[in-house]
Amino acid sequence: MRAPDSLRLKLLFALALLACALAPLARPHSRESATTSSEWPIEWDGHALRPMALSNVEQRFAARFPGQIARLTDGEQVLVWREVRSPTRMLHPAVDCYRGLGYRIEQTRLERDAQRRLWRCFVARHDGRTLRVCERIVDAQGHAYTDASSWFWAAQLGQSVGPWQAITIARAL
Repeated sequence: MRAPDSLRLKLLFALALLACALAPLARPHSRESATTSSEWPIEWDGHALRPMALSNVEQRFAARFPGQIARLTDGEQVLVWREVRSPTRMLHPAVDCYRGLGYRIEQTRLERDAQRRLWRCFVARHDGRTLRVCERIVDAQGHAYTDASSWFWAAQLGQSVGPWQAITIARAL
């Protein structure tokens, strides 16, 4: 009886070692996003940009996000720039984030800026603070999306090519 138990124990140990050796291969992660850093813009609409530290909430989100995230400012507004390498449901509308943080959302609409770019914009209010927030997603071919759901399905079905740039701009009112 001793030999079969000893053999079983050795076999279990060998299987455990094999599982440990193969575990990194089973873990979903993008080698490209892990080994390269994005070149973030240094200018936005003629204004110099400077990097800002991610907030604690943004850092926690970025740790799981399938791409890169940067927070930039031109001194008047904050840009959250997300580069996405593959379709993901983690790229969700900014309105969801603001609602989750306790903001009341008003005046949601599509708008064109001075450069004729189409954005989804809204006003967010919380604790006496009022922000105007606009967002859009642009693919590698220059096609733009104003909502995450239409972008996701276009990307998932191969109708949009990445990498994608999701830009959210917030300005105090």
